[in-house]
Amino acid sequence: QVQLVESGGGLVQAGGSLRLSCAASRRTFSNYDMGWFRQAPGKEREFVSAITWFGSMTLYADSVKGRFTIFRDNAKNTVYLQMTSLKPEDSAVYSCAARRTSGGSFDSELTRRGQYDYWGQGTQVTVSS
Repeated sequence: QVQLVESGGGLVQAGGSLRLSCAASRRTFSNYDMGWFRQAPGKEREFVSAITWFGSMTLYADSVKGRFTIFRDNAKNTVYLQMTSLKPEDSAVYSCAARRTSGGSFDSELTRRGQYDYWGQGTQVTVSS
């Protein structure tokens, strides 16, 4: 079974920073777009950010644009989410996901939960005020 393992979550005060990591096997990571989603209690899971396999194009939800940065290290088979200027509303379980791709990907494909093939178990991020 394909494994995606998140790490880096924790408790941080508003205005602070956290760096999330998502490690995957080499075979899984190759030819896969990678995304981050989050879900707060009582709310729907929402798209946060994504990075494509081809060209490393990045995409961000409006709510995190300018504060979060997604990047990948193909040599380490790891994708990261650098979160800065954190707000209490950012508190959620953050999950990474992978989708198979054979070429360029549209924004509509990267932001939809159903487009992803594999999911990690998630890591908790709590931002206190």
